[in-house]
Amino acid sequence: MPNPAEFAFRLDSHSGVPVYRQLIDQVQGAIASGALRPGDQLPTVRLVAVELAINPNTVLRAYRELEIRGILDTQQGTGTFVSDRPLETRPEEKSRLLTQLAQEFAARAGAAGLTLHQVIDELRRMQSHAAPTQSTRRTS
Repeated sequence: MPNPAEFAFRLDSHSGVPVYRQLIDQVQGAIASGALRPGDQLPTVRLVAVELAINPNTVLRAYRELEIRGILDTQQGTGTFVSDRPLETRPEEKSRLLTQLAQEFAARAGAAGLTLHQVIDELRRMQSHAAPTQSTRRTS
């Protein structure tokens, strides 16, 4: 099991996105890219709060929301781990979510002065750095 220090959160105070939402997005992004895998332990609430100089309740809120979604499992006295339960999502729900995320992402990128070509190039770069099983696996 990897050391929780291997995964580190980063905050963007200029994004306009609430801190707890940034934490949630980063965990989900790390799972999607293969940086976090089922069974991996996340840093403790206290450690994240201290390192980012934020209220521990903010970290707790993000972890709890991810736990409610079935993405994380918290074991009292042991820590918080990426769940090994498969997430059940219907294909039409995945398609709707993908469309929504792509539209939001394109709008945010455009507002930041980025072109879709630049964004696609960066996503390809990220994919090439992901674990081989993640970069070649397709989802439906």
